[in-house]
Amino acid sequence: MILLDTNVIVDAHYGVGDHRVRAMNLISSAVNDTGAAINCMTLAELYAGPRRGEDIEEDMRRAGVAILDVPIATATICGRAYRRYRLAHRRLGGGEAPSMPLPDFFIGAHAELLGWKLATRDVERYRIYFPAVELIEPATVS
Repeated sequence: MILLDTNVIVDAHYGVGDHRVRAMNLISSAVNDTGAAINCMTLAELYAGPRRGEDIEEDMRRAGVAILDVPIATATICGRAYRRYRLAHRRLGGGEAPSMPLPDFFIGAHAELLGWKLATRDVERYRIYFPAVELIEPATVS
């Protein structure tokens, strides 16, 4: 199973050119091969976006993408990784870390907990804080 990061879904719906094509191909391939899913954190981010969340949710279900709850055990993995992120941010002179990336940490923690691959365009943070998660970059999918 491949967990899809929010940016892959956004690229498939709003992207242009290669970004859109690669995201759509990645989703289609994942659904047909091992299965694809988003979690409730991604769904919340999509509902907060410019398009009606209901429309994107229905698109995902129609495409065969599962929508999952996040298990409680994800909170422990997420919290530990996010703490390392905040400490590193301070150490590098960045002051307090923004709370903005917290959904990404739940998405990464969910992939780690389940032992699933994670499809994302934002690989740097995931590589640092979730090194056990195998990442799929849409740009590398043809």
